[in-house]
Amino acid sequence: MNWKVVFKVLGFLLIVLGNTMILPFIFAIKYHGDDINAIRTAIFITLAVGIFLTLFFKSEGNIKSKEGFVIVSLGWIVVSLFGALPFYLHGSFGGFINCVFESMSGFTTTGATILSDIESIPKGLLFWRSLTHWLGGMGIILLTIAVLPMLGISPGQLYNAEVPGPTKDRVSPKIKDTAKILWLIYASLTVIETIFLMLGGLDLYTALTHTFGTLATGGFSSLNTSVAGFNNLYVEIIILIFMYLAGVNFYLHFYLIKGNLKDFLKNREWRFYTSVLVLAT
Repeated sequence: MNWKVVFKVLGFLLIVLGNTMILPFIFAIKYHGDDINAIRTAIFITLAVGIFLTLFFKSEGNIKSKEGFVIVSLGWIVVSLFGALPFYLHGSFGGFINCVFESMSGFTTTGATILSDIESIPKGLLFWRSLTHWLGGMGIILLTIAVLPMLGISPGQLYNAEVPGPTKDRVSPKIKDTAKILWLIYASLTVIETIFLMLGGLDLYTALTHTFGTLATGGFSSLNTSVAGFNNLYVEIIILIFMYLAGVNFYLHFYLIKGNLKDFLKNREWRFYTSVLVLAT
């Protein structure tokens, strides 16, 4: 077992995580919330630990099967622990176990919450809560795979360890290119849905938080009554459409982009998925 490469990748994972915390920090400043210091401190701690691990553990080469499974297993735990820091440092989510539960629920897109009054939480923390959904929806480890070559590390078996299912489809011969394409599709859908929701009267903050919950199929909302709080049929329809699209295999989205409609319509997975939704409806 090459523990050096394991800790180096985990360190880089924390650097990615720490940088994503900058977005909720910006919203915390915009809305003058009392969560500014909590998020800023969480960013510092996460980046400091991440930079230390990447600099201290120097390793290059391929990630083999054993390292791949260990990185993925530890990766989700480490990300959830550090993702809980903004909640814990602010104190509005209760004890550390509650904070880890909320963070883990976000990154795994489970959607369960310990909160009873969501709207009492500062907007910066709620944005981070929804952003954990978005990062977990496509997989923050998959995002790391796309940029690992910058560290001189080949993703190798990390992709196979992260992607679920009996087959590991790729849209490109190179794993890092596959990860980039999938994240590009995910980000594009995010931008499109956000724009459509803003056309329905939502501000940027609310549109983003609900887009994150939609595309991750997790359901976190910044409102106590969730989507019902808008009382807006247009918004409900947009969210419904993008929830459906988010449930479709992202490799099939790539086929559509390439103009391969015939293979898309023939896909048995898509047919079964759509049939179940139609029949259930």
